[in-house]
Parts: sequence; structure tokens; C-alpha cells
Amino acid sequence: MKNKLFGKNTGLPASELILGAANLGSRRGYGAVADDIPKILTAFADAGGNMIDVSDQYQLGEAEENVGKFIKGQRDNFIICSKYTRSSETAPLPANQGNHRKAMRQAVETSLKRLKTDYIDIYMPHYDDGLTPLDEISRGLEDLVKSGKVLYTGLANFPAWKASAIAANITLAALQIEHNLTQRTAERELIPMADHFGLGTMLYSPLAGGLLTGKYRAGASGRLTHGSPGSYAENDTVKAILDTLGTIASAVQSTPGQVALAWTLTRNAFPIIGARTTSHLLDALKALDLSLSTDQLEQLDCVSAVSLGYPHDLLKKVQTTY
Repeated sequence: MKNKLFGKNTGLPASELILGAANLGSRRGYGAVADDIPKILTAFADAGGNMIDVSDQYQLGEAEENVGKFIKGQRDNFIICSKYTRSSETAPLPANQGNHRKAMRQAVETSLKRLKTDYIDIYMPHYDDGLTPLDEISRGLEDLVKSGKVLYTGLANFPAWKASAIAANITLAALQIEHNLTQRTAERELIPMADHFGLGTMLYSPLAGGLLTGKYRAGASGRLTHGSPGSYAENDTVKAILDTLGTIASAVQSTPGQVALAWTLTRNAFPIIGARTTSHLLDALKALDLSLSTDQLEQLDCVSAVSLGYPHDLLKKVQTTY
């Protein structure tokens, strides 16, 4: 696995794939078997991966605990990104959740303990809580950097206008957003905004919860059907995307999921791959060796394209290019 510079605001060499730790535990009733967790982390590290994305909310804190156990004795070899907003509690009280300074302080302290470290490489709110003033978030994150408990800061699941306001106020390093062949609306505002501010862009759910592997077509269960067996249905767009993935996968002797991930790897960003078993991870890593032709990439771009909407469609017609 190659390393590349994480955005334009850091000198940090990060692995081109990030390991998502949401399934590294089972406190929520769905996740990796305990014995498999160190195997998944070891396989990722052995492949050259050095960046792990976690959150205090993942498995009610268990994911951070498992990552902390793994990095013990080799902490400096890894880039750890963690997030806060809802806390690790099943039913947090109002004062213990959100993006305000009190929740931020409590969250970072408990995350540091679970991760068994004295600093977190990248730290960010998990989503916009809709309540906390942007200046409070900005100053709180800035203070964490000054304290040495956090090295870099970022945002996850924020509207572009709010992210822009914060990025204009303090130096952010990262933006975490959902992006895949079935979810490209971030290309309207969020991705251009991240490029403008030089943010390292982390793309979660690159396989759309397993949808792009085609496994639900075969009747398999997974994150999208967990708790709702038989709920899977395809609309016309998803059907066209899966059909195209299947055709290209046959042509390159690969799988639809690997083709989908290979497409995401061309987006000048860092896909976050989740894994509930070692075999899931090893299967995803094969996408690193998959080279799609220009024609194949164009097919995927075309079948998954979204309208950029106003004002972008208008500006495309009226702006002069030189």
C-alpha cells in the first residue's frame, strides 16, 4: 500500500486506504468476533496501512479500546483519527453529548484513556449537532491542539457552508464525508470546498454498506439488512450501477466490490474501508492492484452521475473559460 500526503495543510504521509473501526467490537450486537479483531488490524498493518478511523460512539467505546490494545508498544507507527459528538453512552444526557466544549473535553479525555495514548492524531466532531455555535467548535478544537492532546483537527458530516466558515477561522486538516457510486452528492459543494481549503478528504462507506459488492442481490445479509431481513430493493439507478460493475468485474477478472473501490481510489481522497472479518479486508485490499481503463472509469462516472443543480448547472453555461 502506498502512502500519500494527507491534504495540503499537513506533511503527514497517510496510507491510501484507511481502516474503519466501526465493526471492531460487538457491544451494539453486530460486529467482529473478538478473536478476529487483532487479526484484522494486523492484516491492515502488514499491507502497509497506517491510518485507522474510529469514534467514541463505535461499539459504545469498545472499538477505541480494541484499537488501543493493538497500537500499544507501536503507537507512533499509526495515525489515529477519532470523533466525538454523541458519546460512548447508550442514552447520553444532554450535557454529555453534542459539539459544545463540555462534551468535547469529556470525549477527548475518555478517548485518550480507551486508546491508551496521550495524543490523537486527527480529532473531529462526528456530525453537526445543529446547536453549538461554530466559533465555540473552532476555539475548542484549537485549544485541544494547543494542549498537545490533538495534533490535527477536522469535521465529519457538516454542511459545506458551516465547514467553510470553520476552515476560514482555523487551520483544519481533514474532512470526512460519505461518498461512493450511489452517493455522489458531496461533489456539489463539499468536495470542491475541501479542495479549496486543502483538506485531506476521508470517504466513508465506499461500498455503500456492502451494496456495491452485489451481495444483497444474492440474498446475503449485512449492514443494510441487519435487523430488517428481506428489506433489500433496487431502484433503477442502483440496478444500472450494479449491472455496470458486474460487467466490468467480469472483464478485469475481479469482483464488483473491488471495482467500486478501485473507482473510489481514483478520486484524490482516502477511502475508509470497514471490515468485520479478515477475509473482508483482504478482499478489499485487492482493489489496490486493480487498474481500470479510462473507458471503464467513464462508464462508472456516467452511470452514477448526479446533477450538480443550481447554481452549478447555470454557471457551467454562462461562465467563460480561457
